[in-house]
Amino acid sequence: MTRQEKQEKTEQTGKVWLVGAGPGDAGLLTLKGAQVLEQAQVVVYDSLVGDGVLAMIPSGAETINVGKRAGNHTMPQEQINQVLLEQAQRGRRVVRLKGGDPFLFGRGGEELELLAAHDIPYEIVPGITSAIAVPAYNGIPVTHRDFCSSVHVITGHQKKGEPLKIDFEALVRTRGTLVFLMGISALPAIMEGLLAAGMDPEMPCAVLSRGTTAFQKCLTGAVGTMEQTVKAHGVVTPAIIVVGKVCGLHQEFAWYEKLPLAGCRVVVTRPKGRSGRMSRLLREKGAEVLELPSIETVPAQDCSALQGALEQISRYHWAAFTSPYGVKVFFDELLKSRRDTRALAHLKFAAIGEGTKKALAEHGILADLLPEVYDGAHLGEALAKTCGPNERILIPRAAIGSEELIRELSVREDLQIEDVPIYETNYLMPKVLEEEKLFEDGAVTLAVFTSASTVRGFLAAVPQMDVRRVTAVCIGPQTAAEAEAAGMQTVTAPKATMECLAACVEQVYLAQVQDNAGN
Repeated sequence: MTRQEKQEKTEQTGKVWLVGAGPGDAGLLTLKGAQVLEQAQVVVYDSLVGDGVLAMIPSGAETINVGKRAGNHTMPQEQINQVLLEQAQRGRRVVRLKGGDPFLFGRGGEELELLAAHDIPYEIVPGITSAIAVPAYNGIPVTHRDFCSSVHVITGHQKKGEPLKIDFEALVRTRGTLVFLMGISALPAIMEGLLAAGMDPEMPCAVLSRGTTAFQKCLTGAVGTMEQTVKAHGVVTPAIIVVGKVCGLHQEFAWYEKLPLAGCRVVVTRPKGRSGRMSRLLREKGAEVLELPSIETVPAQDCSALQGALEQISRYHWAAFTSPYGVKVFFDELLKSRRDTRALAHLKFAAIGEGTKKALAEHGILADLLPEVYDGAHLGEALAKTCGPNERILIPRAAIGSEELIRELSVREDLQIEDVPIYETNYLMPKVLEEEKLFEDGAVTLAVFTSASTVRGFLAAVPQMDVRRVTAVCIGPQTAAEAEAAGMQTVTAPKATMECLAACVEQVYLAQVQDNAGN
């Protein structure tokens, strides 16, 4: 088959990507994995994919949950293989999203066999395996030249009623680190097999549960007593077993637990594409972040009012912006009108806050006015005090904007105000994750809201939920008022910046931890 024929066949039949989603932390999804996922038309995912990664599935993609987890398969492997084949044959871009790495006990090879037999194009995107990452997040290096010269990854999965097919004597002879995946149900048999093969009962051992997430736990002990340790403390799956002298380094090297937001799971509700900075600040502090946009902002279908204003831009003295997205749409429309920033040379610019000020700066515009408090009311108040007599103000902003801004400006009867809607806000429904269930199960610690509209979008997505259980960390008084009116427990950042909001999340979480410790 020629290259051109192969290309034509790909366009007709579609393609499958086997993508390793990593061990749970969305930050451990590879760059290529994220790029492929963003382009997916169909996503076939299993239960071991982290919630943070599931939240990254594009809203337009069809999702198919095959729910694979030890002892609980929503769909048999043969049927999964058939689904991949059928979706590709329909000409679609199919992502098979698998926890960890698709070729390390992920049955990726089995899924390729049927695709290869039908000449379906495919690619493999390796993922970070839990065998390495989970011990690392618990301060356990799987290799260390003072203790071992090899590491061995073994499946602990056993068929019901059958013994483990593991050469324990060979494993013990290696004197290397042993990592057992999917082995919690077989832990007694694994420990017994190692001891029978001559392993020292005092050999350090660790059971690592839900690694790289806010709920990760580490149980340490020795091979001879680990079964009793697990019975005493219990273990939540998914979990792995690590055996070797390197487990003794856990106390010395543990790092994740020392981060201020370790153990905190935060929902960020900012619009898709605009949550990166907030998420990064929280992740740097150790939080597990779920990006679940409650709204999306899109340019207004009819921007004729803005185009009309741009045609007469010389009549205006001020342009006031209330969001970075408003800045984006304004300058996009400016270019569409075959003008550039030279047409704005006579204007003064007002920005509601630091984010909007930064967005203007990216277009070479330095804001002339920034209110002391970053909200509509204070922006209006500052403009009313600053504008000269009879000046004309252009306000390109959301179709449903803050009434406080116009109210404060209206104290100046001489000012000519043109409030121009240039973008719309739509509410988003959850795609894969059930937000209601996440909060009800205690799988979320806090929710971060950066505008009143994100609060309204969140409420629209969880109409049946008792939101009194939600602790809302809000960027400003208007946002907090919206959340409080709905019944949420609210905390307001002292200043409307992403840095202040992240610091506020840290303060709220640490207070919760102290309260729980006191109880």
